[in-house]
Amino acid sequence: MPEQREEFVLDGLNCASCAAKMENGIKRIDGVCDASINLATQRLSIEMEEEHDKEHIIKRVQNVVNDIEPQVNMRYLNDIEEDSDEEDEEDISPRRLIIAGIVYAAAFLIPDIAWLKFVLFGAAYIISGGDVLFRAATNILKGMVFDESLLMSIATLGAFAIGQFAEGVAVMLFYQIGMYFENKAVDRSRRSIKQLVDVRPDYANLKHNGVIERVDARSVNIGDTIVVKVGERIPLDGKVSQGQSMVDTSALTGESVPRTVNTGDDVLAGFINTYGLIEVETNKPFDQSTLSRVLKMVEEAGSRKAPTEKFITRFARYYTPIVVFAALAIAVIPPLVIPQAIFADWVYRALVFLVVSCPCALVLSIPLGFFAGIGAASRHGILIKGGNYLEALNQVGAVVFDKTGTLTKGTFKVTKIEPADGMDRDELLMIAAAAESRSNHPIAKSIIEAYGQSPEGLDIKVYEEIAGQGVRAVLGDREILTGNAGLMDKYDIKYPDINEMGTIVYVAVNGTYAGYLVIADEIKEDAAKTVRQLQNMGIRTVMLTGDREPIARAVAQRLGLDGYFAELLPDQKVEKLEQLQKDKDVTAGQKLAFVGDGINDAPVLARADIGVAMGDLGSDAAIEAADVVLMNDEVSRIPEAIDIARHTQHIVQQNIVLALGIKAVVLVLAAAGMASMWAAVFADVGVAVIAVLNSMRAAR
Repeated sequence: MPEQREEFVLDGLNCASCAAKMENGIKRIDGVCDASINLATQRLSIEMEEEHDKEHIIKRVQNVVNDIEPQVNMRYLNDIEEDSDEEDEEDISPRRLIIAGIVYAAAFLIPDIAWLKFVLFGAAYIISGGDVLFRAATNILKGMVFDESLLMSIATLGAFAIGQFAEGVAVMLFYQIGMYFENKAVDRSRRSIKQLVDVRPDYANLKHNGVIERVDARSVNIGDTIVVKVGERIPLDGKVSQGQSMVDTSALTGESVPRTVNTGDDVLAGFINTYGLIEVETNKPFDQSTLSRVLKMVEEAGSRKAPTEKFITRFARYYTPIVVFAALAIAVIPPLVIPQAIFADWVYRALVFLVVSCPCALVLSIPLGFFAGIGAASRHGILIKGGNYLEALNQVGAVVFDKTGTLTKGTFKVTKIEPADGMDRDELLMIAAAAESRSNHPIAKSIIEAYGQSPEGLDIKVYEEIAGQGVRAVLGDREILTGNAGLMDKYDIKYPDINEMGTIVYVAVNGTYAGYLVIADEIKEDAAKTVRQLQNMGIRTVMLTGDREPIARAVAQRLGLDGYFAELLPDQKVEKLEQLQKDKDVTAGQKLAFVGDGINDAPVLARADIGVAMGDLGSDAAIEAADVVLMNDEVSRIPEAIDIARHTQHIVQQNIVLALGIKAVVLVLAAAGMASMWAAVFADVGVAVIAVLNSMRAAR
């Protein structure tokens, strides 16, 4: 069924529990296929069926948002391209908390006058928690009963009802202080993402008829010429048409070393010009530039939730009503069945039980942990498209590589020149370059490049390309043949059988064998190191390639790969990948990642459990199909991505154990009457703050 997608920003949304309620409520709207809220970026993504009235659905979505959080402002994403730098107005004012704290302290310092103490404690309670009471009441009227506002309201009002004024105020005051620090942590995460997004330049120096004018980057068309001055970011993708410079590519690739660019070189939006003035002819519109696409992927990453996030959201939905009824049972049943049980004591235990039970620590800290991990990877030039893929990287049991452009550079180079007896090495290279001078084949170009001079001035009288075999040329009074073994056989030339890694180009002069050249695709400098690192992590490494068996075998041996499969067409790569996924010896029941860069790799990238694309030189199709994009084409980023994923997962697991462990202990103690409100405050607010701060470590 056709679907349409809309994105909104929810200004003022800081409550993780509220975000989960909104998400669930929106998903239940007729015509909504899926909805996801990213708390860290305040983004709401909705997928709707095209046959339904979009405006009607959006109006109902607005009602759901306002019913849960009236102060949240829902706006189209495109309406806020120009965000102000001012911070959002805080839900919890520190000034209000300070005043509440002063009034609370005054209640202890005044003479022991019961009514005056009650007034001061009551004033401190209303100042610190009036908004919580109001939110709980409005939520009940809207049918949303079980949330942390209700738990805090019942617990603190109950404390007042049994005469525990000081503890009732303390619970509310410290709950609000904890929420204040949690909101600060969320804002910090949000600002770090905004800093990443703010690298997108919003203007361009357009050159037209010799006049340079500063314009909105969105108004620049393909083929226009823009001028980039020293210190400016390149606003659109293009090719350097004039000038040379060095560019800082760290915003996209994570590389700290500047890259030299000359006339004719490609440059990407987001690069910073650090040396000289350059002119760039644009080849993509603003919204389709590499930087815009990368930033869009980063912003959308939070909408793809990890299984752990989804489980915690479902857990909190059922957990809260269960503990409310459990607290009610603790308050009512024991006084009815236990002789001499004091009702007020059991009510106090139930209230402590309620305070402890808030799931804030998990609901807020776990999504923040995954998003912090995605942000950390982005700063290292690794774009992970969602928390689900970040979590899946922990389970990788095998990494399958494409060869050309992934493990190798994808560029041919003359790696060996071996003349026959009586032939000079330089002369052999000159003869081969002359014969290949009129060919556009990549092998011919690599020979001419190795020669290092223009062979145009040579006296080439005859030039003939022989399909699938090579070239025949007449240079002066010499007939030259350059090509494969088939060409030598065709002209009955005896030649040695050469078995080396790469393409062998034989050369014959006037019917006599003169030597050979080896043309090979260079292996990337970090390829062997990457393979070793993955193997040390217990991950199996395999290569799939369309190249010939001898070349594939030589590359696999040089890199120390665990296995390889050669001479595969694109559809055969998919079949082989599916076989590897079923092979328990390869995957050990875990996830399989495929790393590729070309258009022909797109089907395999989409079929793999985790598709990893080389983003710098990789094709658009490969980048779109992949789940992880390496923006600098270094395969060594793969172990780094897995390290970040494992680090993030450890932090998430720490938060789960910390929150559930402490809460479980204090819940048992509360039911047994061995825990006070102070212990409950720590188990709720204290643990939530610690968990949120721990989540922020994933960003480093």
